[in-house]
Formats: sequence, structure tokens, C-alpha cells
Amino acid sequence: MTAPNPHPAAPLLPNPLIPGFNPDPSCVLVDGNWYLVTSSFEYLPALPVYRSTDFVTWEHIGNVATREEQVGVANVPDSGGVWAPTIRHHDGLFHVIVTVATSPRGCVVFTAADPAGPWSDGTTLDGILGIDPDLAWDETGAAYVTYSGLHLDGTTVVENRGILQARVDLAEGRALEEPRELWSGTGLVAPEAPHLFRRGDHWYLMIAEGGTGYGHAVSVARGTSIEGPFEGAPGNPVLCASGTDRSVQCTGHADLVRGPHGEDVLVLLGTRLAGKASPLGRETYVTGVEWVDDWPYPAPVEVNPRPEPLDEYFEFADPTSLSDPGWLAVGRAPADVASLDARPGHLTVSAGSGGLDTFRPDFVGRRQRHLSSVFDACVDPADGRGGLGLRFDERYTVTLVAERAPSGVGLLVTARGSLPSLTQTWTTEVPGHQVLLRLETRIPEPHKVPWLPPGDTIRLAVVDESGTETTLAELDGRFWSVELASPFTGRVTGVFAEHGTVHFTDFRYHGEGSS
Repeated sequence: MTAPNPHPAAPLLPNPLIPGFNPDPSCVLVDGNWYLVTSSFEYLPALPVYRSTDFVTWEHIGNVATREEQVGVANVPDSGGVWAPTIRHHDGLFHVIVTVATSPRGCVVFTAADPAGPWSDGTTLDGILGIDPDLAWDETGAAYVTYSGLHLDGTTVVENRGILQARVDLAEGRALEEPRELWSGTGLVAPEAPHLFRRGDHWYLMIAEGGTGYGHAVSVARGTSIEGPFEGAPGNPVLCASGTDRSVQCTGHADLVRGPHGEDVLVLLGTRLAGKASPLGRETYVTGVEWVDDWPYPAPVEVNPRPEPLDEYFEFADPTSLSDPGWLAVGRAPADVASLDARPGHLTVSAGSGGLDTFRPDFVGRRQRHLSSVFDACVDPADGRGGLGLRFDERYTVTLVAERAPSGVGLLVTARGSLPSLTQTWTTEVPGHQVLLRLETRIPEPHKVPWLPPGDTIRLAVVDESGTETTLAELDGRFWSVELASPFTGRVTGVFAEHGTVHFTDFRYHGEGSS
């Protein structure tokens, strides 16, 4: 069966909807407001919550888990932690259900009266052993958890039991029955990310298949009962970018919600290409849905960038500058890594881990949300060593490190590009006791070798107290992209210490182009 034309309203919506590292979206409409949550993996705060009144402009209003004990990610490996949430509203409460992979917390349900928070400490659901849980209620008010029965060894899948479901007691935190097998798609690998919804006389089960890479796809089935049986759509998979030249690839992991014009839309993840690489990780996109014979057919996902640039400036003399919900740290809250009180007018980071390429570094950062971006930080290394860094995970990092020069006069600044088996460095000396460090990303001119298109370019520069800017290195961004680094997360850039104590006076982000 041929999928119909895209819904005419789809091109009016911005894409990406939530840019930067924001995978596995789930969305709910309550009293004229849309609320959307995404995965956060090893980072805290976990589970960012975004709100919109028009489905165009989205505000990051808070995070579900602001404390480590809510999710137990202090010791999870890279790409472990908080995977694939679902947000729903029932009986006056918002619910977020999520799997915390490689953590004792397991499958957890959080609740809140206000999605901006505070959220509950969370209730672990015994008997739900898998990932990507969905939460739904039938006509009697009974709660059901539908999930992917993937068995993990760390973050590696060792067994796949397909899509499972069990009726649960949310108050007592337990499954009320042995999980049943529902429907596991068309036979593609990794059936996961189920979402259940009721429309007309049918319950619909939407899942992801094909893995989260270039074979990622959306498939759908329907039945007359929440418990099945479910019949697959004749056009499955109903959405897949594999084998196409679309600017958004890896599309999948979709949730359905009513859109701003009364139409149905899907929110889903995708990766945006810069050449042949995806530097920003998996982002949140939206696409329209056409219904044919009571089956949903999503339109292909296209980039529709916001034209306006974004400028964010944090002056650390402001005592509220670290309270912005967009700050992230690895395995602990940003306030547990950095202090605004140790040296008034500065953000102070003290090293304990050894650097950005170590487990749980002393680092606070923000998501890169534009393909063309500039991050600036003004640093005084005091009696330490640290600076500005980009992190995909602990194996793939880019850093600008400042320290006192061996001569005792001025500063030594070192640029590093670090990969699992290779680290390259470039150094320069600058006068003064503090310096502005700059990390810039941009899309280069078409490559001279047409069959090897580049990714973006990462430029590392230093600006001394006289305003003189010196470029230390320009790196090929393909090495710090989804295809070669982490397939789950994305770029997070911020400030860090690798030895002693380092002070920062401000931090700036400028992004423009295709955001």
C-alpha cells in the first residue's frame, strides 16, 4: 500500500522541534499545554521537561529527576542511565515512567501535580524487566505497562523477548500478572519503544524497529482491546528514512499526540546530517499523520529550521546562573560539581576525577543545539588546570585547557582532540592571569573529494586580554559525531577542571543556522 501525501500542516512546524541531544521523546496535551520529555542517559538533572502553548515555541521548564538518588546514575557507564521515558496524565497527576538502565532503580514511575516540579522520588515497579516502558489506563482505570523485553548486560542487548505487557499496581509498585507477549513488529531487529493509545474503536500499538541507527523505523498495529491481539498495518513500517537522501535520518521511536491545529502528529527522534555525520546526536522532530482506513501514515521528516539565532549568556556573579534547567553534569547534579560561593563572582570547579576523559568528570555543560555554534568561557586557572570542553562520552572529547605557564608569567593553553586510540595536542602561551577560551563549530565548504563529504569543523581558539584571537586547531567533527562516538547521546560542551581549582567568570553560547 502506498502511504498518502503528508499532512498539509506538517511543514509549518519547526524541525527539529527540540534541538540538540534530546532523544526518545514522549508528549502529552493537557489543558491546552503540551509537555514533552526526553532521555538523558548518564547526565543529571535527568529527564528534561519542555512546555509549549502553540507547539512551536518550547520552554525548558524543569527536569523530573534533580537528585542522584531519584535515578541512581552515580556509577552507570556511558550511555547507561535514564532511557526512553513516557509522559502521561491521569486523575489529575502527571506520570513519567522510565527505565534506568544499569541502575538498581530499574523501571520507575515518577508523579507530579505540576510538570515543572517537584516530582516524586519515584516508585520502582517490581516484575517489569525490560526497557522503554509505556503507561496506559483502560476504560476501567486499570493501569498497564507495555515495554520492550530486552535483557541487558550493561548496555549490551543479550536477549530480546519482543514487546511485553502487564497490568500493574502503581501504588504498591508491582506487576499484577505475568507479562504477556503482545506484538513484536515485522521481524526487523530490536522491537522497542512501544506506545499505546485509543482512537475510535481501536487500541493502537506503535513501536520502533530496526535499531536506533540508519535502519530505525516506526511500525504500528491495532486491536479492539488494550491487551490485544494486535494486527499489523498493511504498510509497515509506516515510517523509515533508510535508503533515502533525506536530511533527517534514523527516524523512529515515535509518540502520537494531537497537534496545534487539531491534527494528529508524531514526535520522534532523528539525526540531522552535516555532510555524512550527525554531530548533535539524536534530536526531537515532529511530522504530520494522515489516517487511511483507520491506519496512521506519517509524512517523511524534513528539516524546517528556526531562522532566529540563539544567544545565552551566564555571568557567574549572578547567584542564580547555575539554576537554569539546561545545565548538565555526569552522574551528579551540577551544584555538586561547581560552586558559586567559593570565590564570589566566579563559578569554581575543583578537580577530583582527573579530566574530561575520565569517569564522572568534574564538568558542567550544556547541549549544543545548532550546527553552527560558538561556546566561550573566561577562565582563571588559579592553582589548577582546566577550561572549556566538548564531551560525547569519556572516550570522545575535545578540550581547551589553561594553566599557569612554566615560566610563571602568563598562561599556557593546550588544545586537545581525544579519541580512544589517539590524542593530538597544540599549545600556545598568552599573557595575563585569565583568558577567554573559544570552541566554534561550523559547516565547511563542500569537500574537495565529493565521495567523502565532511562533517562539521570544530575550531579551538584563545582570545587574550588584548582581544587578540589565536586559532590553535581545526578538527574534523565526524570523529565527535553519532556515527563514530556514542550512538545514544550527543554533544555537551561546558567547563571543567582536571587538576586543582579553576575559576570561571562567564559562559556564552551563540547558535545559528539550521537549529
